[in-house]
Amino acid sequence: MAKILVINAGSSSLKYQLIEAEKEECLAKGLVERIGLKGGLHHYTRTGEDKLTIKKDVGDHTQAIELALEMLLDPEKGVIKSKEDIVAIGHRVVHGGERFSESVLIDNEVMEAIRENCRLAPLHNPHNLKGIEACVKIFGKTPNVAVFDTAFHQKMPPHAYLYALPISMYKEHSIRRYGFHGTSHFFVAHQAAKALGKPIDELKIITLHLGNGASMSAVKGGYSIDTSMGFTPLEGLVMGTRCGDIDPAIPIFMMERLGMEHTEINTILNKKSGLLGLSGISNDMREVEEAAEKGDENAKMALKIYAYRIKKYIGEYTAVMGGVDALVFTAGIGENSALIRKMSLEGLEFLGIKIDEKKNVEENGKFARVEKKGSKVAIFIIPTNEELVIARDTYNICKVI
Repeated sequence: MAKILVINAGSSSLKYQLIEAEKEECLAKGLVERIGLKGGLHHYTRTGEDKLTIKKDVGDHTQAIELALEMLLDPEKGVIKSKEDIVAIGHRVVHGGERFSESVLIDNEVMEAIRENCRLAPLHNPHNLKGIEACVKIFGKTPNVAVFDTAFHQKMPPHAYLYALPISMYKEHSIRRYGFHGTSHFFVAHQAAKALGKPIDELKIITLHLGNGASMSAVKGGYSIDTSMGFTPLEGLVMGTRCGDIDPAIPIFMMERLGMEHTEINTILNKKSGLLGLSGISNDMREVEEAAEKGDENAKMALKIYAYRIKKYIGEYTAVMGGVDALVFTAGIGENSALIRKMSLEGLEFLGIKIDEKKNVEENGKFARVEKKGSKVAIFIIPTNEELVIARDTYNICKVI
């Protein structure tokens, strides 16, 4: 049986899953936290068993992967007997730029392209590279595959991805809409088509990936024709700590009139805004909802703004696709917040969107359809599985090597 190791390397963390490719089953998964910092933690779960947490400082990504491999090989808690049991390694890479519209086998040329795209994703690609380099060091000739967050959105037409800036900004500096969360949007759109029993190329689907980071995509005929995140993951919806869409003159005002440096502005827009900034309480939707239920006015307003922005994008994407057949809610908030789903869809009955409030609550967190009888638009809750998409692509690419 072909076993695929899926790696998602961040700045100070590393998530991994070992997936049996033919059966598409997760055998074990883990998370190494606080890489390069004191108080390192390794959380490990063999499927069907309780999570183990090991306290151990981890100096770099190589040590993190060695720690993961050590647990996967453990005689009692592991799931493999040798590292050679792992036939390939799939890596989440945030930014593929315009170069990559699909997953690829990693070689020196691909590594260099990922490195070049660090200028477009300085907070993500460098750490994705560290994960790849660590795997090359530890696993030797075992093939590595890059699966890009941006790839699914590379079929967007120019009128959707170009900004109304001097065209030289795009031609000389690659400033355009790229979009992110592509692996998740791709997965749930195809799951919805399968559930509807229709070919995806006949459908118009709006996918809503609502987590701490959040984005929406208009999927027409199986392709993303528009998406809410842009040149960076800052654009679009209100998020946990990111502001989403704002007047681009606001940062200039903050700099010129409030005397802020660009680094401070960047921190505010990315890490102190969104639900956290509006509520003054938390970036965790559960805590904001709890505070709103207790009467906190800032929390109530944060929820209204969050849902209002989603509603605007639903209207926009319905317009650009010439209709909509299905809405798909996914990721932490999309799957688990009945309140946000309800608030986001209120008043959209004129588009044929009617949510069944009872089902919406009862089916929370499950793969389910929650539209009301007579709704012209299917409304899905679909748990995302980006790791499975990465494993599928990795397996399909490597089995023909």
